[in-house]
Amino acid sequence: MTAIICGLSSTKLRSDEIKLLKHPLVCGVILFKRNYKNYLQLKNLVDDIKSRFGRDFIISVDQEGGRVRRFGLPFSQLPPLAEIGQVNQYNSDLAKSFAHTHAWLMASELLSVKIDLSFAPVLDIDNGSNVIGDRAFANNPDEVIELADFYCRSMHDAGMKTTAKHFPGHGTVVADSHFTLPIDDRSFAAIEKLDLQPFIHLIKNRQIDAIMMSHVIYPEACKEAAGYSKFWCQDILRNKYGFKGVIISDDLGMKAADCVGDVHARYQACVDSGIDIALACTIELSRELLTKLPKTCHKRRFPQLKGKSSLSQNAPFWQNRHWQAIRKSMVRILAETNNE
Repeated sequence: MTAIICGLSSTKLRSDEIKLLKHPLVCGVILFKRNYKNYLQLKNLVDDIKSRFGRDFIISVDQEGGRVRRFGLPFSQLPPLAEIGQVNQYNSDLAKSFAHTHAWLMASELLSVKIDLSFAPVLDIDNGSNVIGDRAFANNPDEVIELADFYCRSMHDAGMKTTAKHFPGHGTVVADSHFTLPIDDRSFAAIEKLDLQPFIHLIKNRQIDAIMMSHVIYPEACKEAAGYSKFWCQDILRNKYGFKGVIISDDLGMKAADCVGDVHARYQACVDSGIDIALACTIELSRELLTKLPKTCHKRRFPQLKGKSSLSQNAPFWQNRHWQAIRKSMVRILAETNNE
């Protein structure tokens, strides 16, 4: 059965949450701004989760940079990926350094506090979407491929697995799937020629460890939303493109996700399409889902997604000399880009 990553309500584990997270289908948690007060609080929360549920219990977050940052200072407040793409227009070498330092800082800081995954990078094309926009590297697939390849390699250097999103591409539909159901009326050939190119190339280059699906319907290719679609998850992603990593749904609580019914219907659609992990990003949604799922199933774990920190986990990351050197590089890059 499809595993579940749950959201938490606040900055500490509650007793009812501890009970809920013991369900064998729960393989991890996803953290948000509501779960962050300061560095020490976050570290204590992560340590508590790991001590209760095991080192292979995945702790995840969206720490992309720009407007999608869940943790404040002392974590680096990184700019959106679009700024890397903008630099690439006049200095490709500087843009590659920018991508490397951005990814390494993001990943190494999280890993140093035992957070395994940031769901990154975004591989969408910036082609008119309200929700993607500057979260994307560029509006040209060749540029996205080049920069994302550097970004993924740097995440791997830091010790973090990569999660490409949002397959097969959310960047061309204007509507925001958090609030409505986006529909992309283009043909499969048009989607493959543009939006799918970064996914195809990075899968081929073995730079993608997990892929997050979009809550978008592409009716010319398949009547179901991509994350509920065997066509997209199995026929295309697995069989045509040869992806062997972990397939993850976007949040089952998003407005676009309810196109198949209540949370149990959404979960079953994930099971039917071959999704490995479903996201239930609030504790209320997690509780509603898990109370009706069997507790007799096998425990689900994904050790292949575990991070391995390149920094010491016994001291704050800002005390590490390598981190200090990379952070100085980022400051110089940002200064240089601001002068252009």
